[in-house]
Amino acid sequence: MKKILLTGANGLLGQKLVGLLAQQPNVELVATARGENRLPFSDGYTYRSMDITDRQQVLDVIGDVQPDVVIHGAAMTDVDKCEVQKDACWAQNVHAVEYIIEACQAANAFLLHVSTDFIFDGAAGPYDEAAEANPISFYGWSKQAGESAVRHSKLRWAIARTVLVYGIAHDMSRSNIILWVKKSLEDGKTIKVVTDQWRSPTLAEDLAMGCYLIADQEAEGIFNISGKEVLTPYEMAIQTADYFGLDKSLIAQADASTFTQVARRPPRTGFILDKAKTVLGYNPHSFAEGIAVLAEQLN
Repeated sequence: MKKILLTGANGLLGQKLVGLLAQQPNVELVATARGENRLPFSDGYTYRSMDITDRQQVLDVIGDVQPDVVIHGAAMTDVDKCEVQKDACWAQNVHAVEYIIEACQAANAFLLHVSTDFIFDGAAGPYDEAAEANPISFYGWSKQAGESAVRHSKLRWAIARTVLVYGIAHDMSRSNIILWVKKSLEDGKTIKVVTDQWRSPTLAEDLAMGCYLIADQEAEGIFNISGKEVLTPYEMAIQTADYFGLDKSLIAQADASTFTQVARRPPRTGFILDKAKTVLGYNPHSFAEGIAVLAEQLN
């Protein structure tokens, strides 16, 4: 049996990971998050409340559980909020990582840390695992600092970097580009979608599978875990309209400069997945297939 402790269980990735890991016969899963368990099912895992910004709590819970692997999926990911609430961002994305590293060292656990394409400036994507980080937002900077702490630790570690994760949460608490486009077009609204940003959108189920493959193999190092196509949000919107048979003429092209956002976004990211495919056997859905997975879950 492999004992896996997960942070951020109530988040989108956390929900998908609990769903996947709870079904694995060789995994004993402990799911953690701040406050109450908000998952709609309780079979196949145990839940512990753990606030990652509370060092003593992190040391106590991980010390008590003694996991073989910790998957650290919790983070403050609202890019604009991070730009404004810098202390909260640093507490969740950097100090918390330091506490988790300390606890993993004491428990001799393998740490899988989830990171982001926003550690890059987006001048030259798509990126491979060896690309040079150069964050252009406070969020990106905090995630880069978290990575740095992991990389300089004495742990056995892996970092799973991902891009623009989309999926359906149990409580429908989070929208995503597919749901937003679908709803807007169904309501007959015109929407503006950018044509000058490039990403490789990642189905939450694919990210969960990538994390499971790393945790299962305790594969060390950095892995790009994202979708396999590099698309603009405009292309994503067109594919969504096509899938649901909605009116594409309502989708207007725009460039990023027409939107006022607090934090800067990297223009062109997206990932090269060769390493994850070869080493882990990672094989993500296409964006069109991802839309179909979401559509199925909406029924």
